[in-house]
Amino acid sequence: MARGRAAALGAVVVAALALGGCDADGGDEAASKASGPGVVAPGRPGEPARTLSPAEAVKAAGDDTPNSADFRYARMMIEHHEQAVVMTSLVPERASSTSVKRLAERIAAGQRPEIGAMKGWLTNNGGDGRAEEPHDHSAMAGMATEAQLKELRASRGEEFDTLFLTLMITHHQGAITMATEALSNGNNVLIEEMADDVIAQQTVEIDRMRTLLA
Repeated sequence: MARGRAAALGAVVVAALALGGCDADGGDEAASKASGPGVVAPGRPGEPARTLSPAEAVKAAGDDTPNSADFRYARMMIEHHEQAVVMTSLVPERASSTSVKRLAERIAAGQRPEIGAMKGWLTNNGGDGRAEEPHDHSAMAGMATEAQLKELRASRGEEFDTLFLTLMITHHQGAITMATEALSNGNNVLIEEMADDVIAQQTVEIDRMRTLLA
C-alpha cells in the first residue's frame, strides 16, 4: 500500500515536471516547475487525496523519515509478537486438535521473522539509541494478562484449544488495531509495509480461528 502510493505519486510528479519543462522556455523552466500543474497525492486510509504543487509533491514523495509513531509501533509490535510466540510454544504438548497445532506453527513461523525485521529496522534507523516513550506493556491492545497465560499453561486438550483460540483471536485483533494506527500516524514506508502485512496475514488467521471455534 505505502510503496504503491509512493510509486504512483512519484510517477505523477515526473509527468507533471516534464509537462512544466515542455511548456517553458529555457530561462523560465524553474518558474514553470514551481507553478506548473498540480499533483494529486493519494491520501492515507480514510483520508481524501490532496492536490500538491510540483515542488510539494517532490518533497512528499521522497520523505519517509521515521517519526515517533513508527518507532513506537516497531517497539510495541516486537513485544506483541513475542507474546504470541510464547503462546504458540505451549501448543505442541497441550493441544488436542491437529488443526490448532498447524495454525500455531503457521503463526510462529510468520511472527518470528517479523520480530527480526522490526529489530533490524530499529537498529538501522537509530532506534537503539533513541529514548523510548513510556508505555504500559500489559495495556497494549490484545495482550493476554499474566492470569490468562497461567490458565493457558494449566489447561490441556479441548479446554486448551478453546482458550488458545479465544486468546489468540483477541491478540490478533489487537495487532490489527496497532497496525492500523501505524498506517494512520507513521511516515516510514517500511513500517507501513510491515503494518500492511500484519493486517493481511492476521485477518486471514482470525477467520481461520473463528472457524475452528465454531
